[in-house]
Amino acid sequence: MAKPLAGITVLDLSRVLAGPWASQLLADLGADVIKIEKPGGGDDTRAWAPPAASDGSAAYFLAANRGKRSIALDIARPEGQAVVRRLAERADVLLENYKVGGLAKYGLDYDSLARINPALVYCSITGFGQDGPAAELPGYDYIVQGLSGLMSVTGPADGEPSKVGVAVTDLFTGLYAANAVQAALIERTRTGRGAYIDLALFDCSLAMLANVALNHLVSGAVPPRLGNGHPNIVPYQVFATRDGHLILACGNDKQFSAVCTVLGVPQLARDERFASNPARVAHRAELVPRLAELFRADARDAWLEKLTAAGVPCGPILNVAEAFAHPQARHRGMSYVQRRDDGTRLPQLACPIRLNGAPARATAPPPRLNEHGEALLAELGYDDEEIAALRQSGALGPG
Repeated sequence: MAKPLAGITVLDLSRVLAGPWASQLLADLGADVIKIEKPGGGDDTRAWAPPAASDGSAAYFLAANRGKRSIALDIARPEGQAVVRRLAERADVLLENYKVGGLAKYGLDYDSLARINPALVYCSITGFGQDGPAAELPGYDYIVQGLSGLMSVTGPADGEPSKVGVAVTDLFTGLYAANAVQAALIERTRTGRGAYIDLALFDCSLAMLANVALNHLVSGAVPPRLGNGHPNIVPYQVFATRDGHLILACGNDKQFSAVCTVLGVPQLARDERFASNPARVAHRAELVPRLAELFRADARDAWLEKLTAAGVPCGPILNVAEAFAHPQARHRGMSYVQRRDDGTRLPQLACPIRLNGAPARATAPPPRLNEHGEALLAELGYDDEEIAALRQSGALGPG
């Protein structure tokens, strides 16, 4: 069965995470993704090890680059620029994350490439967008988590602000990019023309604040840092038990009444301070310590069994190894192994999308640097003599 993006060609001039995450998703959905890398080292994440697979491939690189073909080109050289332009002539999409204006000096900006391919969908990912007082600043996930307010609401209430454990700003930006690209491709079927997409990590991180942002915009108040608590729901947090921790996700008054019954204090659910969620939010400081004391009296799994039987959403906190060993993760195939032609095993994290019951999954493993360079040049019509001339010019790197 053909994949939904079969026949779509994507040029990926991005590196590290946000752009590669977007292009990997497009590859999982069937696009032919051509990864253009700098000669010598390639994508920075190729060197971000340990850990590494048995062939030396950095785990970080493997996480965001399956299903792509790699060609090494020095785009600072005219000959390298000419190859990119020939690729862009027949491409549907181009992804890049250079600084604002960074590709214009090479003639690889949107205006230049749209003249040779008006149907091109061109997506630029930067830290702060193409305009505004911060547009020239470099974009780093960690810095943007701080600037966007995300870190101000992450971490313990009485501790320091904390970043999220994975680079969520990069990852969300990659997902927004893949969505925007597909929307532009759909629009192109009506207009025949491509589009220019301007995506900023800062904008995406602000958008991710969702209900926390609206809490501020509606009330004018600065959202506090609540640790594992929820700004709008109580009790909705982590509780310590006799031998570990559990998550209690009590979303309504009926569930709270069930919690009180399980804990042996049904009268709490009738107390006017706690009878409704708005009241519980207002009296959080009185309620939570009482619940915490009760939860410490028994073991985690004993509480989970009782809460589940009472219809209360709850769960344990697993480490990453335990999460991948969970029967549901195994059943859904959320990790799998790809193999190179030489048999090298490359662990992979599955794309969570399923279409008509089948997982969206690129079959090709993450490429070695320039693994497909000569084949791609041949597809563009370069003969052996012309490829030798490119190599002589330095456009393909040393050697």
